[in-house]
Amino acid sequence: MPDRRTAQEALSRLTVDVADWPQEGVTFKDITPVLADHHAFSAIITALAAAGRDDHGNVVVDKVVGMEARGFILAAPVALALGIGFVPVRKHGKLPRATHAVSYALEYGEATLEVHRDAIEPGERVLMVDDVLATGGTVVATRQLIEACGGVAVGASVLMELGFLDPRSVTGDLPIATLLTI
Repeated sequence: MPDRRTAQEALSRLTVDVADWPQEGVTFKDITPVLADHHAFSAIITALAAAGRDDHGNVVVDKVVGMEARGFILAAPVALALGIGFVPVRKHGKLPRATHAVSYALEYGEATLEVHRDAIEPGERVLMVDDVLATGGTVVATRQLIEACGGVAVGASVLMELGFLDPRSVTGDLPIATLLTI
């Protein structure tokens, strides 16, 4: 079974920086080479899923939420690794039934996220999974959506944290597991 260090090394080695994308001044972290490498992808999913287990390896969450869009790619296999369900948090207007919605600021704009009102049962413990923790806005908004459903956000697990943006100053007391801090 791959360990956290293997995942961190793969992430460092395979992530490609793309300057000025999606807009000038933003450096995009392209993880597609990580996803294309079976061993790297497997190690990363195992490492991300560890945040949903206790010290004895027991699963301590009921659902995994993935944030659009790259969070979907990571959260779905994390949910499978934990043997629990996956819930997508989508951009405004993408879900077909009744939703809860939260608007928030991004590092380069604004967005609105939504979740189906019945996606999370009251009292369910939820692990959030995403690719990059930047300003913390997506995590805060997703936590609000989980709580609007009656669920409990127990933590987040992310590939990379952009420490220079100080995202933890807005995420509060939420436990966040990060594989790589930049």
